[in-house]
Amino acid sequence: MAWIAPEVAWARTDMACGEREMLEQWLQRRRAFLLRKCAGLTADQLKTASVAPSNLTLLGLLRHMTGVERFWFRTKYLHEDLPDLYCTDEHPDGDFELVAEADAAADHARFLAETAACDAAVAGFDLDAPADDPKAPTGEVNLRWVYIHVLEEYAQHTGHADLIRERIDGSTGV
Repeated sequence: MAWIAPEVAWARTDMACGEREMLEQWLQRRRAFLLRKCAGLTADQLKTASVAPSNLTLLGLLRHMTGVERFWFRTKYLHEDLPDLYCTDEHPDGDFELVAEADAAADHARFLAETAACDAAVAGFDLDAPADDPKAPTGEVNLRWVYIHVLEEYAQHTGHADLIRERIDGSTGV
């Protein structure tokens, strides 16, 4: 039997909570949105490109966001020495480009594991806690900025996911 991406409950947000809870809830909501765009599709459907010549696929977006979260929360902010999950010097966009032979079920599981690891890794840090970042104008970045940047990445790519899903089976909405 072919693997099918599982259904995902919609993540609700509390519109009157504190800043940290709000950022965490919105991140959960964006993650759920991307997973819901994948839900009910086979591995082959997740590998279906949007429109030629684009190589954007739902699986590629899922892989990309797995790497985005790992990079920003764990590598960039916490300075954990972690390998890139999908990209190499030879394939700098491997998250998008190397989906044809990818294991969709394993990549889906990796997304869930990595996002949980990111949540756990930054759970004890204050939003204002700085981390060294030589590329930042001030030489550091705080956790609040990382949350907002990752949310910005999801906002951009979940719009792509909408269009790709509609192209695959006509499904719209969340």
